[in-house]
Amino acid sequence: MKLEIKNIEEIKKLVDKAPTFDVSKLREDSIKDPKWLAFGSGNIFRGYIARIAQDLVDAGDFDRGISVVETFDEEIIEKIYRPYDNLAVSVSLNKDGKFDTNLIANLAEALTLADMDRIKEIFLNPNLQIASFTITEKGYNLYAPNGELMDVVKEDLANDPSDAKHLMSIVTSMLYKRFKDIGKGLTLLSLDNCSQNGDRIKESVMLVAKSWNEDGKVEDDFITYLESDVSFPWTMIDKITPRPAKEVKDYVEGLGFEEMDPVITSKNTYIAPFVNSEETEYLVIEDDFKNGRPDFTKAGVYLTDRDKVNKVEKMKVTTCLNPLHTTLATYGCVLGYGSIADEMKDEDLVSLIKKIGYDEALPVVVDPEILNPKDFIDEVINVRLPNPFIPDTPQRIATDTSQKMAIRFGETIKSYIEDEDKDVKDLKYIPLAIAGWVRYLLGVDDEGNKFELSPDPLMEELQKDLEGIALGEFKETDGLNKLLGNKNIFGLDLEEIGLSDLVKKYIEELSEKTGSVRETLKKYL
Repeated sequence: MKLEIKNIEEIKKLVDKAPTFDVSKLREDSIKDPKWLAFGSGNIFRGYIARIAQDLVDAGDFDRGISVVETFDEEIIEKIYRPYDNLAVSVSLNKDGKFDTNLIANLAEALTLADMDRIKEIFLNPNLQIASFTITEKGYNLYAPNGELMDVVKEDLANDPSDAKHLMSIVTSMLYKRFKDIGKGLTLLSLDNCSQNGDRIKESVMLVAKSWNEDGKVEDDFITYLESDVSFPWTMIDKITPRPAKEVKDYVEGLGFEEMDPVITSKNTYIAPFVNSEETEYLVIEDDFKNGRPDFTKAGVYLTDRDKVNKVEKMKVTTCLNPLHTTLATYGCVLGYGSIADEMKDEDLVSLIKKIGYDEALPVVVDPEILNPKDFIDEVINVRLPNPFIPDTPQRIATDTSQKMAIRFGETIKSYIEDEDKDVKDLKYIPLAIAGWVRYLLGVDDEGNKFELSPDPLMEELQKDLEGIALGEFKETDGLNKLLGNKNIFGLDLEEIGLSDLVKKYIEELSEKTGSVRETLKKYL
């Protein structure tokens, strides 16, 4: 049976959990009077955010679906949303091996940036409460690798706001129309996995708006509106949603679903009519909404203040999960692993992430009180990462690592610098993780075989920095020194703080010959 609205009653019988509301009526009401607009249509959105909203509808605490806009990869809408009437099957992969299925049916409409007239219409609805974002860290960025504004952003600042092309400029333009036409507030809710994510949107929107204001394209009152009537809450989101797995495809087809094949788009997005994700999930939101909100707590979400969101985010991103994930990703690629769960059977790698998490990061993390850091990291290492039913890969996690280093390792390093009772030179294993990333960038595994590096926006620059360094041919170069001193990547200059010599020593050992990655890990662990 294909995922189609006409089959909805029969589809409900195939899944463990199905919506109890009238899907057609919800969609009709949501299109007429949208309250939630979501930018970003990928797996984390369908597998977690949309499901949260659907749970709220089922509980009677929300009465609208979501209008979703794909901002980067239009093929997702063309191949995964529209052919399946915007329905999806969410599959939770439990640690006991049981798969739980849930029909996601609250996605009222699926749009791309080509549907700008409709997007404007949604933005101008007085009852619109939330514009959410799952567009990754890159989506908020206005700057090129050289530190200058991207050309498209420069053009947006020079042109009329109605001609905006970059997403952040488009959003600012939509906010301007909302300000001019109805003047009602709105909440821009980042649900991306990056620290202080609300400020990522705010900084970009304010830069664009203030530039337009300086050129006389928008009024002073618009700036006041953004500062007083638009909120940019911080959030912490945590749920692993790997690429669609064959085992899950076979499972849902075994239930009776048809045409469940994953697709790989021309932009290298892996996506399917189903979403597979782990059962563990956390979402913490700063309770700052300007035009109303559903009661998210009814769907297991934590609502709190900014300080606690920040502490939870730092706990996760700098200590309890993300640094461990990144370490496993880069070393896993070099050691030939194709599964994070398989890496958790490797005593050397498990020892390394325990040293990073428990020994070096946990002593400087601040307890957010909502979630206990020790319990959180225990769950990550003992339950979540070893789950053999989560088909996650080091290759996926290694994507965009240059954008993650400053937060995942740099923040802990900064904590050592700021703590009078700590000495940054006592750090041994975070430098080994950094060195492992540089070794990964050589694109040669521990047996001397070339492998494909995961996408990274700075890959060209990184490869240039590492020219002259290869397996068996390590030398200290100006490019390597430039890389290790890059504050944009690490959040600080490793030379200035006294860690670059140790990192270079590790790099030399890791790249000495075939087998030296394994030898180096054993030597220090």
